[in-house]
Amino acid sequence: MSMLTPPGLGGKYRIKGDRYPRMRRPRRWGRIVAASLASVLAAAVLGWGTLQVIGIFSGSGPAKAADRSVKRAKCASAAPAAEARTGGRKAAEGKAGSKAEGKKAAGGGDDLPEPGDITVNVLNATSRSGLAKDTADELKKRGFKIGKIGNAPAEFDEKIKKAAFLVGAPGASTSDRMHVLGTQLAHTETRYDERDGKDVDLILGNGFAHLAKKKAATAALAELAGPAAGPGEPGKPGASPSAC
Repeated sequence: MSMLTPPGLGGKYRIKGDRYPRMRRPRRWGRIVAASLASVLAAAVLGWGTLQVIGIFSGSGPAKAADRSVKRAKCASAAPAAEARTGGRKAAEGKAGSKAEGKKAAGGGDDLPEPGDITVNVLNATSRSGLAKDTADELKKRGFKIGKIGNAPAEFDEKIKKAAFLVGAPGASTSDRMHVLGTQLAHTETRYDERDGKDVDLILGNGFAHLAKKKAATAALAELAGPAAGPGEPGKPGASPSAC
C-alpha cells in the first residue's frame, strides 16, 4: 500500500502511482425536482401579478370584468320593469288618443277655438258695481273678444252662489267655447239656451272674486288642447339615455 493511501482505506481506494480517488456526494434528485417546481411556481406567480398590474392600469383586468358583469346583471333585472313602463306609456297614449279622437269627433281636440275667436258677454249678477267692467277688461287683455257688458237678467240677479255661470246656444262649437273660457275661471256651471249666435254669456255670481291667475289659466288651456309628452320618452324633453 502506498504511503499516499489514507489510513483505513484500501482495496479499490488504494492509490497507485499518480492516481487518486474522486470522492463526491451522490446526487439527490428529490431536491432538484422540488427546486425546479418552486422556480416554475415563482415564475407563474410573477407573471400573474404582472398581468394584474397591467389590467388595473389598462382597465381590462378581472375587477373591470366583474364590474361589467354586475352592470349586465342590473340591466337584465331592470329590463322587465322598463318594458312594463313602456307598455304603461303606450296604454296611456292609446287612451289619450281615444280621448283626442272623441274630442275631435265632437268638434274639440285640435279644433278648439282660440280666445280671439270667442265673443264673451260679461254680465254682473251681484250687487258689486263695476265687477263686469273690470272682468271684461282683464279678459280682453287675455285675448278674448268682449261683447255686451252690463247687469244679468232678473232670473240670475243675486241667485248665483258659485263664481260664474256660462250660458250659450246648444251645439259642439258652443261647448268648445265654454271649455276655453272656463279655463280662466273656477267653480263654473254651464247652461244651454235655445237661441242663435255663438256668443257666450259669462254671468258673474256671488262666489266670484277674480279670474284665475294668468299662468294657471294658460296651463289649463294647454292641458285642454292636448296631453303633453311625459318625461323619459325617447326623443322628447326629459328623456334620459339608457345606462345599459
